[in-house]
Amino acid sequence: MKKTDNNCISVLDKIKKENDIKSIPSSEYGLLAQEIRDYLIEKVSEKGGHLASNLGSVELTMALHLVMDFPEDKLVFDVGHQSYTHKLLTGRREGFETLREYGGMSGFPKTKESPCDVFNTGHSSTSISAALGYAVARDIRGGREKVAAIIGDGSLTGGMAYEALNSLAQEKTGMVVILNDNEMSIDKNVGGLSKYLNELRVSTAYNELKSGVENSLLSSKAGTRVAKTIKKSKDNIKGFFVPGMFFEQLGLTYVGPIDGHDIDTMVKTLKKAFQLDKPIIIHVKTKKGKGYGYAERHPEYFHGIAPFDPATGKLIDKKKSSTYTDIFSKKLVEMAGEHKDIVAITAAMSVGTGLNRFQAEYPERFFDVGIAEQHAVTFAAGLAAANVRPVVAIYSSFLQRAYDQILHDVCLQKLPVIFAIDRSGLVGKDGETHQGIYDISYLSHLPHMVVMAPKNRYELMDMMEYAYTLDVPVAIKYSRGSASKVLAEYREKLELGKSEMISKGQDVGIISVGNMMDEAVALKAMLEAEGITPSLVNARFVSCVDRDMLRELCENSKVIAVMEENISKGGYCQMVASDMALLGCKDTALVDGSIAEPYVEQGDVSKLRSVLGIDAAGMYDKIMKALQR
Repeated sequence: MKKTDNNCISVLDKIKKENDIKSIPSSEYGLLAQEIRDYLIEKVSEKGGHLASNLGSVELTMALHLVMDFPEDKLVFDVGHQSYTHKLLTGRREGFETLREYGGMSGFPKTKESPCDVFNTGHSSTSISAALGYAVARDIRGGREKVAAIIGDGSLTGGMAYEALNSLAQEKTGMVVILNDNEMSIDKNVGGLSKYLNELRVSTAYNELKSGVENSLLSSKAGTRVAKTIKKSKDNIKGFFVPGMFFEQLGLTYVGPIDGHDIDTMVKTLKKAFQLDKPIIIHVKTKKGKGYGYAERHPEYFHGIAPFDPATGKLIDKKKSSTYTDIFSKKLVEMAGEHKDIVAITAAMSVGTGLNRFQAEYPERFFDVGIAEQHAVTFAAGLAAANVRPVVAIYSSFLQRAYDQILHDVCLQKLPVIFAIDRSGLVGKDGETHQGIYDISYLSHLPHMVVMAPKNRYELMDMMEYAYTLDVPVAIKYSRGSASKVLAEYREKLELGKSEMISKGQDVGIISVGNMMDEAVALKAMLEAEGITPSLVNARFVSCVDRDMLRELCENSKVIAVMEENISKGGYCQMVASDMALLGCKDTALVDGSIAEPYVEQGDVSKLRSVLGIDAAGMYDKIMKALQR
């Protein structure tokens, strides 16, 4: 860490709590920004996390902290993965020692961590809506606190952001929206004009004059005609020069673009913007990964990254095994070569879902709709209605944003859309906003929907082939990380609604859902060591229960244990419990291996399974107690 000459402590060391940045002399802002970047690179290289977005928003966050007063003022982050600098500037430096670990500091804003975090975020396009809620509540109370939202250019592709902008224009409340645009550098040829217009448009004198002239003209019919003519001419001229005409047409004052790495300019602009009692859009240009060459050149790679060597930018854990995403990606390309009606759809996650491989092979059949999961699903419904076979690849926690479209536009019409649900189950270190532990609950009860969960990589491929043959909506849920090879020799042909019997035993029946099969096999071995020979079943279809299989298990078992990475309410275990009651399985106890907690914080998946009691060891204890009873 760099040191200052006069007192041999870093500038960052002077930040102990919120608002301490205000005591830092402006001559040291550049050094503080560099020290923050050095610290973030150091800690993210050790713990993993979101790097490129945080490196790009250092000066922007500093400027906001120089102008706003925390926790009185309210700053809402969109997505929130760029909040690391905010955490540092609000006295949470020590928290980076446990960044994204179980019981440690989250990589996203969390109201339970600090009063300076005012809204929990993790998904895209929500910040303007939430901040507007704060601003309107302030007005109702007669408060004076500043309210701001930071939203990226990517998040602005989400329809919810436009709904919020429209509402903001209607409410006309004092609030600042910072559009963090990190696609390109400052556009030099409009820089001078933009600077002039920015200073003019946020000045108090200009706004008072503008309001006065408008009021005077609108007081008479003739004046109204003049005002309309002036406004029409002004808008036509501005359309050539001002990049924010879209926002202006909505009735929002647009400022920008300004250099998001120029702290002085941002501070001056923000101070003036907060003085105006009206909605202001400040367009800020930043560079993702700024200050770290590898992240600047490969911002997508350093978006969310595992521990790495900062000297080389390479991952520390070099062990590379195929993930479920890889298996899905390769298989879909293979299927698309055989079936010309297959198209692929993603919501701004082509790399994350593996569809970049499909895009390279079949660009004319690939569609990235931006951060618009609702549109993606109804778009797919239209394609399916027109006899095209769409495959929609979306993370589990993001697909829930399109729940109504799945029900109303796909399932009620019984359209053959295939949903590839990546990151299903426990995701790990991104925490509760990203855990895919709700999908069985929100999908299994939908009409005509078939939900499948593969036990290993081979079954994922088989399920993809099988899904194509079904003339109904199909969802295949698979987890993040390495694709298991467990029980590779068991590859029984898929039959709608039927589970797979791996081995028959007595006293205990184990039903495994999807990626829990590795734990189930370990549990089976633990029980066998105690002289118990359990049955082992692969659920396969999780939108219904194979009652024939369940009846057989009830007849041969004192205890049936269900293992799944889904919450208890509406999960597969609850379905099994209901069917056991219908079948009259009174003499068989059910051991619940689902997630009893309503949400699960960040941490390694193995750690989370252990804490939740759904790993092999936890289930073994539950089963032994049930057998004793």
